[in-house]
Amino acid sequence: MDAIMLQEKLVERLLCPRVRTARQKVKEKQYVGFATLPNQVHRKSVKKGFDFTLMVAGESGMGKSTLVNSLFLTDLYKDRKLLNAEERINQTVEIIKHTVDIEEKGVKLKLTIVDTPGFGDAVNNNECWKPITDYIDQQFEQYFRDESGLNRKNIQDNRVHCCLYFIPPFGHGLRPVDVEFMKALHEKVNIIPLIAKADCLTPNEIKKLKDRIREEIDRFGIKVYQFPECDSDEDEEFKQLDKELKVIDLQHTAANAASESDHWSHSLRLYCAVENQSHCDFVKLRNMLIRSHMHDLKDVTCDVHYENYRAQCIQEMTSKLAQDNRMESPIPILPLSTPDVDTEKLIKMKDEELKRMQEMLNKMQQQMHDKDQ
Repeated sequence: MDAIMLQEKLVERLLCPRVRTARQKVKEKQYVGFATLPNQVHRKSVKKGFDFTLMVAGESGMGKSTLVNSLFLTDLYKDRKLLNAEERINQTVEIIKHTVDIEEKGVKLKLTIVDTPGFGDAVNNNECWKPITDYIDQQFEQYFRDESGLNRKNIQDNRVHCCLYFIPPFGHGLRPVDVEFMKALHEKVNIIPLIAKADCLTPNEIKKLKDRIREEIDRFGIKVYQFPECDSDEDEEFKQLDKELKVIDLQHTAANAASESDHWSHSLRLYCAVENQSHCDFVKLRNMLIRSHMHDLKDVTCDVHYENYRAQCIQEMTSKLAQDNRMESPIPILPLSTPDVDTEKLIKMKDEELKRMQEMLNKMQQQMHDKDQ
């Protein structure tokens, strides 16, 4: 094969400049130009921008806000009011949204963080996840309405693409509230469970806790986010990252604090640095969530969770229509217009005229048939 290529190069050199120019023109004519389609899609996507909605759930004091600030190198909670012990007792589960526009190397990202203060803080946490499931369903319903409306060009996607669920490191595995929460949400959103403040444990304790939680997730039938299979044409660095993420499917992240002098350039903690991969999985979590699998999280939300909700809505609508031809739904269905009296008369006259013409045509055919005989 190398000998053939070498021979072609020698022939190309021996050709006169006029022949080489003619050959080059022929090659240019063979180039159509659709190879630039990826560039067109890239320009259009960058111009439009991207959006991503991340939900964080867990008890107070697990480092949720600190982790989010470290992930996106921003401060989303600067106006947050810290509650005292008495206020926390009376607090119910809330849904608070923080939206910020981030730009990096010309790429714009509209980031929405959905916080759930009050979750798991009460003595009786029975169905404390209900406001969260209702919020996720509301976003699906709003998207369903917009998608079925007249103006479908500029639909705002507020669906929750990922939920980081913080598990305290002080127990011996999943608590009942952890199991019930993830079972209530695993069909609606991509769940990534995190062991918070893992620097409170020794490496041996962390390994045992992660193995215990993995075993309990399988035993209770909880569906956490599954990393997609790596394509064969990916580079070796991406394959290695994908392999590491599949081994570490439960990240243990440490809460961190930022030095005011470096403007979030270094995330620090009193006892360990989150950037040090030997201490925690913060770097792997950030790479997975932002650099390698953010688009896949959005695809799974759209193609799996939202499609399941949409199919369920259409099925309910169809069954209600079959029962009484009337229903209350998020999508207004226009009633079929009934023809008025004049329209009915006109239709009846046209039908009679067509019938007479058909009878005349049958008589003429019969007469021609008799003449031929």
